[in-house]
Parts: sequence; structure tokens; C-alpha cells
Amino acid sequence: MDLPKITETEVSGKKVIVRGDLDISELNTEDLRLKSLIPTLKYLLDKKAKIILIGHCGRPEGKYDEKLSLIPLIPILEKMIGTKDSWELKENLRFDPREEANDDNYAKELASLGEIYVNEAFSVCHRSHTSIVGIPKYLPHFAGLNLANEIENLNKVVTNPERPLVILISGVKKDKLEMIKPLSDLADKVLVGGRLPDFLGDNTESVRTQTGKVIVGNLTMDKEDITLNTIEKFKEEISKAKTIVLAGVLGKYEDQGHSQGTKEIFSAVSNSNAFKIVGGGDSLTAIQKYNLTEKFNWVSVGGGAMLEFLTKKTLVGIEALTK
Repeated sequence: MDLPKITETEVSGKKVIVRGDLDISELNTEDLRLKSLIPTLKYLLDKKAKIILIGHCGRPEGKYDEKLSLIPLIPILEKMIGTKDSWELKENLRFDPREEANDDNYAKELASLGEIYVNEAFSVCHRSHTSIVGIPKYLPHFAGLNLANEIENLNKVVTNPERPLVILISGVKKDKLEMIKPLSDLADKVLVGGRLPDFLGDNTESVRTQTGKVIVGNLTMDKEDITLNTIEKFKEEISKAKTIVLAGVLGKYEDQGHSQGTKEIFSAVSNSNAFKIVGGGDSLTAIQKYNLTEKFNWVSVGGGAMLEFLTKKTLVGIEALTK
């Protein structure tokens, strides 16, 4: 993939629009999405560029919502990259309905803010929104440092991965069900946990007797965690893997009584000698909670975007940068 990178162009003295990944739940300097953005921002600041940072938070549905304002991020960013002498942060793009509508006039308005566009928001690269696919039509456009690393590491999974390749897909988002079939075309085993087994309907077959490519976990009575048999079955498949992708938590891990599945499976993956990638918002929170971040070969800031890239080998936001 011929992805243009920000290091390949002259940025000194230029106004650079950076589409950041600012959809974070807790305001602190340890947030993994914020930390992934910092190398690109520091690179630009070192080159004496003027940064116009744009992004979104939550789903305000085109209306102002004080709870979703990006302004509280400013003091956090000041701690991470310095005072606002050479950068500025614009308000939540999704306060304007034209962002999600991929409005061409809005794209021109945003593009007029700078001279160069940088995409550093992998988690929304699968969205055809103005700030992802619209602005690049009107400015020289490049991938940020972390975005380039995302693509490089995910390509190791889709292009001749070491096998067996095991993908664990979990969580509470029902639309992940659509990914199971295409992921099974890529992987040797797909392990399904979280609330997904419940969404699949009548799932009474024990994990002990399942022998196909897709192994659907069994859930506890309250459906808030996977069963002990499922934990053991998933661990068995993990122990054989040479490449692992972990996408989603296995239960209501924030509740001590339902954390066993997530804690044991995440620990098993992190301690594996396989090449291992983890991604998705809850997954990032969980690996920080269990102090496992440094044990993964790559930590992806995207959940849905990561899975879509693995199945399609590209994303609309990536395509916008290659044109």
C-alpha cells in the first residue's frame, strides 16, 4: 500500500490540519488514544509547523452538547505537548451535522483552515465523514506516524501471517456479528465471546464439542461473562496460535463478579509467544486495568476500524489518502 506519510513532505512554517482521535472517555495523559497522537504532534511542532487539531467526541447528533465538548482536552494536551503557542484545538466536529453527512461545502471550510492535511484518527477511518474523506480532496494529504504504524502492523495479519491465526471477537456491539464470517475466511479460528453468543440466538452447543473454524462461547446464566469451559477452550486455541488478534472484552469486566473471562483470556493472549494485536475502546481500558499494555506487539486505537481493515484490507479513510 503506497501510503503517503507526513515525514515525506515539507511542513516547516506550514499550517497543518491534524484529524486526531479525540473520542476519549476519561481526561488524562495516560489515555492510549491521546498518547498515540502525540508523536505526530511533536514531530510537527519540532518542524515549526502550526497545528490545527480537529476531532470529535461521542454522538451529539449534529447539536451542541457541553458534555461532549473538546475544550476540556486543552489543559491535558498542554501537559503533553506544551502551551498553545503553535497549536489550536477546534470544537467537536460532530456538533455540526455536516460532519457525518460528508458535506462538500463543509470540507472546503475545514480545508481553508490549513495548507496540509494529516489523518491521525485510525478509529474512524472506516467512516465516510467530512473530516476523513472530504478534506483530503482539497489539500495535500498524509498519514500521521501512528496511522502509518497501524497499517503496517495490521498488514502483518492480512498478508502471510504466521499460522495458526486466531481472532477473538467479543463485546456488546451487535454489528460485530457481521464480521464473524469474513474473519473466518482470514483466520484459522475465530473465538466468539462477550454478549455476541447471546445475539446469535439458540446457542446451546457446548464449546467442548465444537470443532469448526468458528467457536461460539457459552455464557454464564446472567450472560455477563463466559463460562469456565469456554475459558479453557479459548485458552487451548490461544496456546496453539502464532498470530492473535484480540477485539473486545469477554464480559462485564468492570464488575468484579464478571471479570474472570476477560482477565484470564487477556492474560493468556498477552503471555503468548505469538505476534499479538489488541484493539477497541473497552479492550484498551482492560489492558491498562490489568497492566498488560506493554506485552502486546501492537495496540490498535480502533475496534470497528481494525476489524473492517482485516476483512477488506483497506478503509475509506485510507483510500482518501492514496488518491
